[in-house]
Amino acid sequence: MDNLFEAIDFVENPQYEQIILDIVNQQFSIVENFFTPEVIVSLRQSLLEKYEADSFKKAAIGNRVNETIVRSVRGDVILWIDESRPNEAESLFFNKINELVNYLNRTCFLGILQKEFHYAIYPPGTYYKKHIDTFQNDDRRKLSFVCYLNDQDWQPENGGELVLYIDANGKQTEKVIYPFPGRVVIFESQLIEHEVKPVNMERLSITGWLKTR
Repeated sequence: MDNLFEAIDFVENPQYEQIILDIVNQQFSIVENFFTPEVIVSLRQSLLEKYEADSFKKAAIGNRVNETIVRSVRGDVILWIDESRPNEAESLFFNKINELVNYLNRTCFLGILQKEFHYAIYPPGTYYKKHIDTFQNDDRRKLSFVCYLNDQDWQPENGGELVLYIDANGKQTEKVIYPFPGRVVIFESQLIEHEVKPVNMERLSITGWLKTR
């Protein structure tokens, strides 16, 4: 009887279904309207306020058990977002993320039980060399998630493209993704190498991971 009620309660979400289809077919998904424009503006303002308060730290390489700061590999500064103490914009962000996680777990049985997100700023001249989002001592990251918070006037010549290296049929192809405001990119953490090209103008985002146990 419980299973019957669960089936009746389920409503298919076309946006989430497209994300699932994309990841199954090509290992990544690009979503233009995952958050409303109002939420993107609020998140951008939240990031800038915390940056002005000097809360950000230089990003490191590796996980929190084994991390080092190597400026020749990555140049961004970050601030981890505490879901237990969110501001209004962050609450809206996590509401949407949790809705997606619940949908993925219910339809794809991914077993996502944890998540971690941080604000990220790439100052002009910085980049992040080619890498993969899993570690030798921690392979729990299942899906990588990036949401761009750049200015509405962001242009391709500002740099900071995300490049995904996709292995398929014995060949590696490159997918270049420009960090236009509001754009969300989701990809398989354990499969896709990627990099951030040099930035010519300050580049703002939220980056995070959906993780298994």
